[in-house]
Amino acid sequence: MSLNQAQLRAVAHKDGPCMVLAGPGSGKTLTIAKRIEYLITEYKVRPEEILVITFTKYAANEMKERFRKVMGQSGIPVTFGTFHGIYYGILKWAYRLDQRNILSDREKYELLGQAAARMEWEAAEYAGEENEYLQELAAEIGNVKNHCRDIGEYKSRRYDTRRFRELYLAYEEEKKKLRKIDFEDMILYCRELFLKRPDILKKWQKKFRYILVDEFQDVNQAQYDVVRMLAAPEDNLFVVGDDDQSVYGFRGAKPGIMLDFRKDYKEAKQILLDINYRSPAYVVDGALRVIDHNQERFDKKITACKGKGETIHIQEVKDPVEEGEYVLEKIREYYEKGIPYDEMAVLYRTSLEVRTLAEILAEDQIPFDIKEKPGNLYDHFIGKDMASYLHLAQGDCERRYFLQIANRPKRYISRDSMEGGRVSYESLRNFYCDKDWMMDRIDQLEWDMKMIRDKTPFAAIQYIRKGIGYDEFLREYAACRKKPEEELTAVLDEIQQNSRSFQTIGEWLAHVKHYKEVMQEKNAAARDKREDKKGVSLMTMHGAKGLEFRLVFIIEGNEGCIPYRKADMREELEEERRLFYVAMTRAKEKLIISYVKEKNGKDLCPSRFVEELFIR
Repeated sequence: MSLNQAQLRAVAHKDGPCMVLAGPGSGKTLTIAKRIEYLITEYKVRPEEILVITFTKYAANEMKERFRKVMGQSGIPVTFGTFHGIYYGILKWAYRLDQRNILSDREKYELLGQAAARMEWEAAEYAGEENEYLQELAAEIGNVKNHCRDIGEYKSRRYDTRRFRELYLAYEEEKKKLRKIDFEDMILYCRELFLKRPDILKKWQKKFRYILVDEFQDVNQAQYDVVRMLAAPEDNLFVVGDDDQSVYGFRGAKPGIMLDFRKDYKEAKQILLDINYRSPAYVVDGALRVIDHNQERFDKKITACKGKGETIHIQEVKDPVEEGEYVLEKIREYYEKGIPYDEMAVLYRTSLEVRTLAEILAEDQIPFDIKEKPGNLYDHFIGKDMASYLHLAQGDCERRYFLQIANRPKRYISRDSMEGGRVSYESLRNFYCDKDWMMDRIDQLEWDMKMIRDKTPFAAIQYIRKGIGYDEFLREYAACRKKPEEELTAVLDEIQQNSRSFQTIGEWLAHVKHYKEVMQEKNAAARDKREDKKGVSLMTMHGAKGLEFRLVFIIEGNEGCIPYRKADMREELEEERRLFYVAMTRAKEKLIISYVKEKNGKDLCPSRFVEELFIR
């Protein structure tokens, strides 16, 4: 385990503040582990005085295991933990809290939902949308706390400021009544404890005299305030991170904290780990060309030690279906060349981009593992509507299919008219025999189903949209619920686009059934914490952070996708570029980036980040 010169300087640092800039694949975990060893063996620091803070339990355990291997023994009382774990431990000691005082996500959403209902906030009413709505509310409340903002002065960008403030205070009041704290409170309450009780702060300062922080670029204001108090007055604060990999702004992370570290600690040392051991030079140089367009960053010269490697391949494709087929072809090709499936990854900006590819891989029985649940198109109410129409067109007249689409668009067909397990057009006519206008509607529905029976799935969906009037129904649905119409039509466009590769309705329905089964299996495996070690990894760029693969695909490298269409401020665009940089630097051997020319009938252009690859 030999170290390079920069790593040696970092390891040998003893007292006072130090910031280590550690780019992708620069050996930071080994450097931190060796520094802990050096503190104990060379500087005779007592192990129980050393605190190592990471952001996840997985990272804490990985760091602990690496340290054990470096020392060659276990049981050394160095404290490893996450920000929340360490700060919650301090609160437990101070306030005698236990697990019953922690608010679960389910309880949090219940409290927020109840508060929103009392205040008559609009909540979405269809499949999966309400939970997403509450998650967005919870995220904004979390940001207020992470940034240590005063709710009395906070101005919301997403909601009416006065109403958001009222909801925030109502949520906090209900939480207090239950004597519960949420995830962000663990940091905030620890900060308040230290500010109010200098005697308690002093006790913990004496306990942890040497503090090391990993992934420092992801720190938020509340976390930083507490760790600074904890490190004082000796300020033996050793922080390791990469400002170019700060991609959690939505959680309150501020790369500016890292950039200003030497303003807060003027005597701080700064060390750059300037050798990349992971990626070949073509990948490293390309990634640096992209990230160099950011203005707010430390300038870095990074050298790859692997040689040039293969050039980055940029592929233009017609649409997401062609893109999925291209990725499938390349997966097969590189698998035959000896790269196992679990050494391949497909990365994308949001989980919406992977759905077409996941369908193609499932259809071709290529093993894959999805880190974040992408949401099954066919479980969306629009997907259920299309499937129900096509089941009816095939003569499958189960009651559930009639119930699903009877009034989409509005036909005034009541539930009472549909009894038993199966429904017939004749039974509907018998029910409405005294209403000629209803008889006409039922006749029209039966005629429409005959019209689409022998069409391709794509043509059948087109007929449902235009001939039956489903597009108009969606417009009215969106207006009634104050939802952007384009969000709903995008779902329908994607379903229709993905149906192009099937010649018959029967084939398409069989595919939908198979895909649902595959996704249920994937989701069950995720819940059970089981991993398919032999599968291609499909994950968002955020989810890929900290990981590495021999072959990496970046799909839908388009404007509006990456950078995301809602990113318009300079700070937001710079974070999007950092996210693209993170995705690129996951590649150990080969990087393939693709972009589509059109999607859902709209022309698209390549991402500016793809174009920056060619600018020297």
